[in-house]
Amino acid sequence: MKKFSLFTGSLIAGISVALGAFGAHAWKDYLRDINRLETFETAARYQMYGGIILLILGVWQMQISNKYLKTAGYMIFAGAIIFPGALYMICITQSVLWGAVAPIGGLAYMTGLGLMAYATLKQ
Repeated sequence: MKKFSLFTGSLIAGISVALGAFGAHAWKDYLRDINRLETFETAARYQMYGGIILLILGVWQMQISNKYLKTAGYMIFAGAIIFPGALYMICITQSVLWGAVAPIGGLAYMTGLGLMAYATLKQ
């Protein structure tokens, strides 16, 4: 599981940097025209948060491993895909219906973080 967390955390964080740069440069005028620059920036920021959390989780799992940290990794991964993905889709499709998907990703993030807190108490 530590390899999964470290690999996906690195990948998600790297993609966040690439998409953030793309939004800030290549798509800036388009995003500004549709009033979605802030939405895109939020997506890139939360994607980076997910990547960083997964990297921390991977390092933590090098020290200990338990079922709570394993499940937390999957939940954080899901959150890092679903939450920013929904926001990116709002920007790409200009459909706010994707806003109904974003809370699922937010719930996955919160569940993963809650499992990390619980794993801390169980140590």
